[in-house]
Amino acid sequence: MSSDDERDEKELSLTSPEVVTKYKSAAEIVNKALQVVLAECKPKAKIVDICEKGDSFIKEQTASMYKNSKKKIERGVAFPTCISVNNTVGHFSPLASDESVLEDGDMVKIDMGCHIDGFIALVGHTHVLQEGPLSGRKADVIAAANTAADVALRLVRPGKKNTDVTEAIQKVAAAYDCKIVEGVLSHQLKQHVIDGNKVVLSVSSPETTVDEVEFEENEVYAIDIVASTGDGKPKLLDEKQTTIYKKDESVNYQLKMKASRFIISEIKQNFPRMPFTARSLEEKRARLGLVECVNHGHLQPYPVLYEKPGDFVAQIKFTVLLMPNGSDRITSHTLQELPKKTIEDPEIKGWLALGIKKKKAQKAGEKGEASTEAEPMDASSNAQE
Repeated sequence: MSSDDERDEKELSLTSPEVVTKYKSAAEIVNKALQVVLAECKPKAKIVDICEKGDSFIKEQTASMYKNSKKKIERGVAFPTCISVNNTVGHFSPLASDESVLEDGDMVKIDMGCHIDGFIALVGHTHVLQEGPLSGRKADVIAAANTAADVALRLVRPGKKNTDVTEAIQKVAAAYDCKIVEGVLSHQLKQHVIDGNKVVLSVSSPETTVDEVEFEENEVYAIDIVASTGDGKPKLLDEKQTTIYKKDESVNYQLKMKASRFIISEIKQNFPRMPFTARSLEEKRARLGLVECVNHGHLQPYPVLYEKPGDFVAQIKFTVLLMPNGSDRITSHTLQELPKKTIEDPEIKGWLALGIKKKKAQKAGEKGEASTEAEPMDASSNAQE
């Protein structure tokens, strides 16, 4: 690697204070956007209106940032706001014509993302539309996802491997008599890259495998934990519900339909690297053109999958910076009150007792040794570190 390449690499990594600032600024905006969306989640509220409000808030908040920069800085929505209810696993961000509304008692999963200059912060949160503390299977599955997220936060650290996390989160879910949902991936994040090559599998199987990799200092990850009271093997019920796509820059197939060429040109101009919602496109042309774009690999779809009716699915997603002084979780939201559950499994207790931040080294002459561990986070809480 040349010295210029090394300098470029450093300027784009967490070794650059400016990069850390951009990640944290994006996180601050998406955490606020999540609060805005949560306030709109009420019985009889239209889901599409809530999704639009979340995306609009992110666009408004990022529009005023870096306005006076000499170079053009892309900023805005990194992942469209999704509101997925009950047994819906995720990615539900309907078209403007959709009439779906929330109902009292619904388990609502909110998934969204913001970026500044391509530095991405993602967050996912689960909330039940009811007053008072949660109980029963709804409480179990949220606690399973949240505790698995707490364990993942402690295991996504330099020296640990992605396979360590996959095995641990499944064991945590089992302690709540729940399953981690298959097919969900946690990715390394890089500038303009929401799905980096380093991946954590939710569930390993003969059909789904990834390379074993080790986490390293100065990396960034979006950890996505999705737990279910069902069998954790979701199915696609209706392809027409898919509205979120991402452009695959490596595909150059010449599209045949005029509508497809129009749509792909619009996407290249407005959403060259980040996922987007079909709501953002001219709807009539989009309906005609998207099918050919997907069939020939120009667009990667994010399908809406379902567990069985009556099952509940909970999601906790967070962005973590692997800083030299420890892990810095930059996106989160406090959960509703959950019943206290004592986990007896010594291995899970050991994971939860692991530190997140490194303690400062003690000065010469002071008694005792410096520890690399910190106080564990309360497993029943999802408050930001």
